[in-house]
Amino acid sequence: MQNYRQVAADTFWIGASDRRISRFENLFPLTHGVSYNSYLVTDEKTVLFDTADISVSDQFLENLAAALAGRALDYIVVLHMEPDHCATLATVAKLYPGATLIGGMKTFTFMDQFFPELKALPRKVVKEGEMLETGSHTFRFVAAPMVHWPEVMMAYDTATKSLFSADAFGTFGAVDGGIFMDEHDYEKEYLADARRYYANIVGKYGQQVQAVLKKAAGLEIENIFSLHGPVWRKDLGVLLEKYQLWSTYTAEEDDIVLIYGSLYGHTASAAEACAARLRARTGRKVFVYDVSETHVSYLVSEIWRCANIVLFSPTYNNGLYPPVEALLHDLEALGVKNRRFALAENGSWAPVAGKLMRAHLEALKNCTVLEDTLTIKSALHDEAALDAFVEKIAEMIG
Repeated sequence: MQNYRQVAADTFWIGASDRRISRFENLFPLTHGVSYNSYLVTDEKTVLFDTADISVSDQFLENLAAALAGRALDYIVVLHMEPDHCATLATVAKLYPGATLIGGMKTFTFMDQFFPELKALPRKVVKEGEMLETGSHTFRFVAAPMVHWPEVMMAYDTATKSLFSADAFGTFGAVDGGIFMDEHDYEKEYLADARRYYANIVGKYGQQVQAVLKKAAGLEIENIFSLHGPVWRKDLGVLLEKYQLWSTYTAEEDDIVLIYGSLYGHTASAAEACAARLRARTGRKVFVYDVSETHVSYLVSEIWRCANIVLFSPTYNNGLYPPVEALLHDLEALGVKNRRFALAENGSWAPVAGKLMRAHLEALKNCTVLEDTLTIKSALHDEAALDAFVEKIAEMIG
C-alpha cells in the first residue's frame, strides 16, 4: 500500500519507517525504530532527493511510483552516500533509466565504490552555490562536509524555502501517523532520541556543524527535510537552538550524571551513597547509571546533556573496568569538551583506575577533572572520606 505525503508545494515525503530494526549501524540500540526519509519534487522536471535503506525498499519504491503517477524521473540528487540512504540507488536508476545523477565530486567517488555499474549513467557534478532549476523550483546546493561524511551536501529550495538537510537535524525513531514534528510532542517523543542521534553520530563534528549553522542563518528557512525523523515546518528555533548547544559542547543542564562499574556490588553501593549525598548537598538532580547495563550511546547522550560527570570504576587486570574504558574511548573519539569530572576508584590491593581514567580525560579539551580521587579498598566504610569527596565535587560545580 503506497504511503506518501505532501510536505510542501510539489514536494512529497516518500520515505518509510523500520520498526523491526534493533540497532542503528548495527551498533546503537533502537527502541522506537527509525525512519528513512526520501523526498520527491514534481515540477516541470521531477527530482528525487536520496533513496532509502534496503530494509524498507519495497515500501519506498511503491511510494516513489505512486507519487510520480506515471511520470518519468528526471533527476536523482544524492545528498548523502551512506548506505541507509543509497542502498536502493542502483534499483531506482534501473527503474528510471532516463534520470541524471546529481551530486558532488566526492559523492561520485563513493558512488563508484558502492555501485561501479552506475558509472555509465548520465551525471552532473555540482558545487557549493550552484543551482538546479526544475521549472518553478530552484535548488541551491550547500556543501556540508563531515556532517557527518565528507561528501555531504544540502539543497535549499528557493520556492518553498525548504532545506533538504541530509543527516543533519535528524533523529532516531520511526515516523508515526504525523509526518510533521509539530504533530508530536517533540520534548516527550523525540528529544532524547534526537540528542542521542546527534551525540553519537554527528557529535565529533561540532566545528563542521557550526559552519553549516552559519550558512543556514543566511537562508530564509521555513521547512527542514532531514533524512531521519519527522519534517520540521514550525518552531524551527527550538531545533536550531539545540544544535547550537550540542555543536558547541554546551551542556543543556547543570545536572550530575554518575556512572559506575561494579563487579560484585561494592563499587555500586559506594556510588549510590555518593549520589544521595550529592543530591542533598548540591540540590541538583543526579542521574545514576550502571555502565554494564546501559549501552554506551545512552551514556554519551547524557554526558552531552549534563555538565557534571562522576565516574566510579574498579581496577580490573591492573587496568580499567572494560565498560568504563570503552566509554572513555568514546568520549575521546567524539571530542567531548566543556565538562566537569570527578573520579572514584576501587581496588582490593592495587587501585589504579583513578590514574587511568584521569589520563583519558586529560586528553579532552576544556574539561575540569577534580584533583582529589576517592579511593576505595574493596568496600567503602569511611563515611568521612565520602563526605569530603562530595564536598569537593560541590565546590567544583559551584
